[in-house]
Amino acid sequence: MNLDIPSGISAIIGRNGAGKTTLMRILSTQLMPTSGSVKIMGLDIREDSSRIRKIVCSIPQEASPIGVLTPLEQVKMYLVARGFSYSSADAEARRALDDVGLGESMRLPADTLSGGMKRKIFVAMALASSSEIVFLDEPTTGLDPISRYEVWAAIRKLGSDILLTTHYMEEAASLASYIVLVDSGRIIMGGTLKDLLSEFSGKVRVECRKYLEGSMEIGGIYIKYVDYGDAENYVKNGCDVKNITLDDLFIRERIELEP
Repeated sequence: MNLDIPSGISAIIGRNGAGKTTLMRILSTQLMPTSGSVKIMGLDIREDSSRIRKIVCSIPQEASPIGVLTPLEQVKMYLVARGFSYSSADAEARRALDDVGLGESMRLPADTLSGGMKRKIFVAMALASSSEIVFLDEPTTGLDPISRYEVWAAIRKLGSDILLTTHYMEEAASLASYIVLVDSGRIIMGGTLKDLLSEFSGKVRVECRKYLEGSMEIGGIYIKYVDYGDAENYVKNGCDVKNITLDDLFIRERIELEP
């Protein structure tokens, strides 16, 4: 895997077991690579891990707040652990919680908060830390659509360079200016949303429960890609026609596009 990640928000997408979380753990110095080299802001993760930890913030996918503590207590505790004074930790925690929409809930026990509000506690930690780079591993997994939008808005407030992993293609498309598709620890492709979907230009995805010539069956659905101008014929035959999304990068691995 040879990856040069630009500034801004970037996303890593891939199937379960593709290596996304392993990569995030390596980049955040939680796991040493067995081979190769990684540099964060010019610092080598093997030789400069302690310096790297001062400029990065990592939020793992399994992170959950301590139920009896309030958002304010949790963010302050995190900042003090990073070396903030108690007074500065208190001030930064209050500011960050306000910024992510938890100002009115900062004194409530975490157990009383919704799933989206709990995830925003961790976004507030990243915001308050003023880290140059933030790693977010599946930041909205398990959240309802409204909570997901709220967390997206909070992520956009970070202002740091962000690398996130996600299974939600809409999330990658909405947040990231650069997207990398990985599989089995290898980079399949990377680029902007427009770059990645360029091969589907002028195409739509046809899905049908009956066999279509030249189609591929996935989960009882026959799928093929056709020119936009031919879509109406398939609709008349009872097929569903859908616009191209990042989901098609995964389907494409099993279905070749017609010229």
